[in-house]
Amino acid sequence: MRAVIVEEPGGPESLVVADLPDPAPGPGEVAVTVAAAGVNRADLLQRQGHYPPPPGITDVLGLECSGIVESVGEGVTDHAPGDEVCVLLSGGGYAERVVAPAGQVVRVPTGTTLIEAAAIPETYATVWSNVFMLASLSEGEKLLVHGGASGIGTTAIQLAKAFGATVVTTVGSEDKARTVRELGADVVVNYREDDFVEACQDLGGVDVVLDIIGGRYLAQNVASLARGGRIVVIGMQGGRKGELNLGALLAKQGTIAATSLRFRPAQEKAEIMADLVEHVWPLIEQGRLGPIVHETVPLARVADAHRILEESSHIGKVVLDVGV
Repeated sequence: MRAVIVEEPGGPESLVVADLPDPAPGPGEVAVTVAAAGVNRADLLQRQGHYPPPPGITDVLGLECSGIVESVGEGVTDHAPGDEVCVLLSGGGYAERVVAPAGQVVRVPTGTTLIEAAAIPETYATVWSNVFMLASLSEGEKLLVHGGASGIGTTAIQLAKAFGATVVTTVGSEDKARTVRELGADVVVNYREDDFVEACQDLGGVDVVLDIIGGRYLAQNVASLARGGRIVVIGMQGGRKGELNLGALLAKQGTIAATSLRFRPAQEKAEIMADLVEHVWPLIEQGRLGPIVHETVPLARVADAHRILEESSHIGKVVLDVGV
């Protein structure tokens, strides 16, 4: 099978499409012929040598994909050859074949193409598990999501609005601002020109912050909180370290959590995916929300897909077309 590996850590040019043996499903696993794979910033970090896969996981990049079930391992009863599925992975999505635990393989939402479905698992599982399962965002509360035009941001905006929250988001251009407003964002802040802390404080503070920036925004995120607010850090685009004023956090009775979806146990990932199928798939099938695909790039041009993400000019997700 064709698969994307990293010859040596570095820039997009270090990505190589190589021929590797087809993986075979073991007990409790499903083998999928890959149609498309989502591209995520974690893939860029792995390419650079900063985010190695968990022990025992393939070095092939890719944290999500869609495709057709090829075969199933012993004990698998929920999937059968020919099923259209999307898959949450710890690695291996940039390939023509992939094997995953059965609980991380779910049906494609009705009316969703395989290209669109490839943009769902990692982003939707990240937002759902952090904003709703961990931070318990509820109807009537306020969410601040940084990078509103990203794959995570466009997903978080749509989900939060669908469940009755008010959304504040940051973007870096007017084009992105228009898009996130169309998705339902209530307050949009161009971080290059305006202060998101002031915007949040004008609302009396926000209840949940979903933060992909990390260190640089730590103090500002705390200042943006309402009483009892929750910050969930899922990225470090703004650095690994930040200064925390514990007095300010105590005054807000706030909490800070940091999570990584990739390293969670398979059973926990299965529970997240089952939750998505139950609570979010109906919304996608009703047309109330869905993945935003910025561009589809052939597998042979995987380096170009990484360059698009590095330029940060995209809105939503970039998807690799692997072909069934």
